[in-house]
Amino acid sequence: MEKRILFKYIDDPNQIHIDTYIAHGGYKAWEKTLKTMQPAQVIDEVKKSGLRGRGGAGFPAGMKWNFVPKDSPKPRYLICNADESEPGTCKDRVLMEQDPHGVVEGMAIAAYAIGSHLAFCYVRGEFVKPAALMEQAVKEAYDKKMLGKNIFGTGYDLNMVVHTGGGAYICGEETALLNSLEGERGMSRIRPPFPAVEGLYACPTVVNNVETLAAVPHIINNGGEWYASMGTEKSKGTKIFSLSGHVKKPGNYEVEMGTPLSYLISELGGGPLDGHKIKAIIPGGSSTPFLLPSQIDAPLDYESIAAAGSMLGSGAVIVMDERTCMVWVIERLIHFYRHESCGKCTPCREGTGWLEQLISRIERGEGKPGDLEKIDSICDNILGRTICPLGDAAVMPIQSALKLFRDEFQYHIDHKKCLVKSEFEFK
Repeated sequence: MEKRILFKYIDDPNQIHIDTYIAHGGYKAWEKTLKTMQPAQVIDEVKKSGLRGRGGAGFPAGMKWNFVPKDSPKPRYLICNADESEPGTCKDRVLMEQDPHGVVEGMAIAAYAIGSHLAFCYVRGEFVKPAALMEQAVKEAYDKKMLGKNIFGTGYDLNMVVHTGGGAYICGEETALLNSLEGERGMSRIRPPFPAVEGLYACPTVVNNVETLAAVPHIINNGGEWYASMGTEKSKGTKIFSLSGHVKKPGNYEVEMGTPLSYLISELGGGPLDGHKIKAIIPGGSSTPFLLPSQIDAPLDYESIAAAGSMLGSGAVIVMDERTCMVWVIERLIHFYRHESCGKCTPCREGTGWLEQLISRIERGEGKPGDLEKIDSICDNILGRTICPLGDAAVMPIQSALKLFRDEFQYHIDHKKCLVKSEFEFK
């Protein structure tokens, strides 16, 4: 069943307004933090909770905050990464559109924990409505003295800025986001130095995802042990999954970590469309390897999905039934990643273009003997050889498809047409 924590009031249309948010217990965690807790205590509570980054990497949030140097004389910055652009992912947008103050409060607590007095919410450029609602929420927070000078009379000051990005997928990677926020082209930086030491304006910076920060007020209100009591041994709490594709009830569902994938698809999502059966599942966004129907009972946590041969990623679960041509799927994906490559790294800049040419040729029925071997070789020369993970994201689904559905690609080459379409036309 669903375990609604971040989504508890998501269906209340008035939750976007600060008075309703406060009536539902909002900003109590913020007041508790400023009046009764030291920054180190906040970090310890988040570490105790086991909260891991919900943007895809799954890095422990409290540990990340603890990396900020305690003795640095430079300003410190907190950034909410709201550049949600992984295909299939639409959870952060919903949080900003329907519970924006939860994000603002989480940002505020995180900023206090790292000693920051200026926080940024970097919103994807195409997210016009979420950006407007975040702007409204920040304004209401200022009006209610939740932000600004001497908050709750504690002497702590915090300013917050909503910044819209340029609409580039690469800016979801934290160092490219930093460059974009500074007014430069969104291109990833070589690490080290890591953002916690030298990030925005070469100052200590923490970048966390929307869903990650939205969980923080609940942890402060209820305690780290409460949050850690949910989920699995290494994957704590709840996670929002964006379910789409060939299912009866696509949507966003919040469940405990470790919930079986089959429960998400069959019970919450209503199962596959009538008369059809599942062929493949993307478990964590378009950049993650495919799972087969035989793996549908895999628990939805970082370790279990990794053991199944894929990644939990952003939590975008895309279901495909037997009518889906995997060559077409991969052609669409590589077109996206080629288009979104920032061009900084030669393997990604050149390799994604070559892959798109080869795969599009196969999809059109113009494939040649040896094309699959060329694709294998190009993928091998991109994987692990780029500054940021976009190169890996582009090739992992290709390698997975060639491993699991190579016969479809070979049929396109040998017969100059689609195996899936041929089977359905024959039927």
